[in-house]
Amino acid sequence: MDSQPKRKPNAREIAARIRDEIAAGTFGPGDRLPGGRAYAKKLGVSLMTVQNAYVQLRDEGLVEGVSGSGTYVRDAIPGEQGPREAAQRLTDLQAEVARVSAELAGLVERVEQLEAAVGPVKGKPGA
Repeated sequence: MDSQPKRKPNAREIAARIRDEIAAGTFGPGDRLPGGRAYAKKLGVSLMTVQNAYVQLRDEGLVEGVSGSGTYVRDAIPGEQGPREAAQRLTDLQAEVARVSAELAGLVERVEQLEAAVGPVKGKPGA
């Protein structure tokens, strides 16, 4: 039995989850997202966390809030990419950023190893 409690998702992670669902077609144009209170309870997070996730999705142009009714996946505007395509592009971009970040971290480690093997470089701060 696992003794550590399950970590609760943050707003960014909730937005990513919904973005993936929009990209996959689980939520399509005009579909209503889960109500904030019920979704917060289901995830074990505060209402504010879910609201922040919805704001992030709104800022990305994927959803729109309808006062007194809920949050809906935006309909595509003629000549503009639809929410499904936009969500897929954002998901792909996040994966590429993660890949590049990992590659850069590897390069930093290799440079540090080279510097340790070569020794201090003249003219470099701290050398």
